Amino acid sequence: MRFMLIDDDKAVRYMLEDIIEDFELGEIVESIDNAVDIDNNYLHIKNIDILIIDMLMPVRDGVETVKAIKENFTGKIIMLSQVEDKEMVGKAYALGVDYYITKPINRNEVVGVIHTACEHVNLQNFVSNVKDNLSNILNSDKSSEQKDKHSLAMAGKVILRDLGIAGESGGSDFVQMLQWLDNNGQQVEQSFPALKEIFVQIAKEKNVVDIKKEVKAMEQRIRRTIFQAMVNIASFGNVDCANPKFDDYAARYFDLAEIYAVMKKLEKEEKIQISQVHINSKRFIRTLYSDSNK
Repeated sequence: MRFMLIDDDKAVRYMLEDIIEDFELGEIVESIDNAVDIDNNYLHIKNIDILIIDMLMPVRDGVETVKAIKENFTGKIIMLSQVEDKEMVGKAYALGVDYYITKPINRNEVVGVIHTACEHVNLQNFVSNVKDNLSNILNSDKSSEQKDKHSLAMAGKVILRDLGIAGESGGSDFVQMLQWLDNNGQQVEQSFPALKEIFVQIAKEKNVVDIKKEVKAMEQRIRRTIFQAMVNIASFGNVDCANPKFDDYAARYFDLAEIYAVMKKLEKEEKIQISQVHINSKRFIRTLYSDSNK
């Protein structure tokens, strides 16, 4: 992974350099004290994967720089700042910042955020390569109906990571469903199947002995995982309602009234039970399939 660091505080840059090198997170291509000359062409020439930039700097601040480059920059942007003003943080997210780290820098937080950014870059590159390869195949032989069966599932994994549930027990169930839906694409386009039908077919493909028991277990794992996604998205909304993940996922994947109810409970630090919220599994899965199939 190739990094560019921009901060007018030399001590901060040195700390970031030490962290990236100590944990072998990637290569620091450039470490500079201002963003005056930064544009998309410069980032492209340097082949930057992750840009770490300070929000407030003289001459040209981080927000102005992100606004200028985000439209064509395909890497990830991590913004640093001592500012905790929700309005300013929200503005940064709206302009295209992917992650936000508050100063003074915490070593563990930096490592965690960079690990997440690296995973997203790798998945993004993988999906892009799959799509490019698929496009080349289709263009070379118009009569061929070949399709990479992993492309839709991999795109789904990116979404699951954004929702914070890729590692949950139901995460693998979602991937299996996406693969099954992908394999039965023509049938799905005509009429989206009942979830129980999908669960049964997946259980059969896995040669499960007690299909009824496996279907019930899958339904429960899916519900628990969607519930966790609701809590994660509600948490994003509580921190910053302008967070792009909250803005993108809250209304499309869930009942917005349910999300707001969860947000209120989180604000009051109340314990939330799965039985207290309405979970629409079919809506979630249909939206996940549609987004992964774009």
